Amino acid sequence: MSEHSIDDKAVLKQLNTVLELELAGVIRYTHYSFMVHGFGRIPIVSWLRSQADESMLHAHEAGELVTQLGGDPSLQVGDLLSTVTHDTAKILEESLNHEKEAVEAYSALLKLVQGKSIMLEEYASRMVSDETRHIGDVQKMLRMPGD
Repeated sequence: MSEHSIDDKAVLKQLNTVLELELAGVIRYTHYSFMVHGFGRIPIVSWLRSQADESMLHAHEAGELVTQLGGDPSLQVGDLLSTVTHDTAKILEESLNHEKEAVEAYSALLKLVQGKSIMLEEYASRMVSDETRHIGDVQKMLRMPGD
């Protein structure tokens, strides 16, 4: 890798952190989709499953970057803290926390590569933007009508 003095080990470590986090998202969002009950179930389940699909795409992208940069993709999965209730608000609150973790992970990657690798900088910036948008979506879902 070594493009403009990038810390190869730190970048690969952070990409593997992202990979683990996104794989956890696949499991987390899939699990949550099973837990939702009530009148609003169908659109929320649809959203959760689309998040699981997107997490898998993000995991693929992170894993491909790890190998492109000469590293080995992690076989670990990030934290799987999960609500054991069917309370949609609690599920969404955990989703919000997961999205915030993702923004932190991608932001950390961005700091490592900013001004050193256009490809990695654009990737990290795009992912920060995507995950920040997800935070906004979840925050809107958690608002009560009229708030």
